Amino acid sequence: MKISKLALREARELFRSCRVNGVADGDRVRRAVSLLLAQKPRGYMEILTRLERLVKLDLEQRAARVESAVPLPAGVQNHVASQIKAKYGDGVNISFAQNAALIGGLRIQVGSDLYDGSVKTRLERLQESF
Repeated sequence: MKISKLALREARELFRSCRVNGVADGDRVRRAVSLLLAQKPRGYMEILTRLERLVKLDLEQRAARVESAVPLPAGVQNHVASQIKAKYGDGVNISFAQNAALIGGLRIQVGSDLYDGSVKTRLERLQESF
């Protein structure tokens, strides 16, 4: 489906108005969608489609996943979380997970950025070099 330039512009403006301190506010997004559905301006479905995509991308950029081979102690979790928030801002949602396949080290993914310091990746790189 091809989206008109006007719908793209409207969706971007609507998305900007839903942000508070650089982070999309869920309540504002819901109010904006309900107003848009009530008014039904020309091309409102295109605007909704684009707005949904913008919100989804924003949520993905604000989600951090930290994987380790063993459960991390609370002190280490707090340190890693503070380092992520220092780099990406306070609006980041951080989740910690355990992945035994990593063998050791950490694998951190924030949006499309990936920081992989796991033993598994190092071994794979070593194997590719031979």
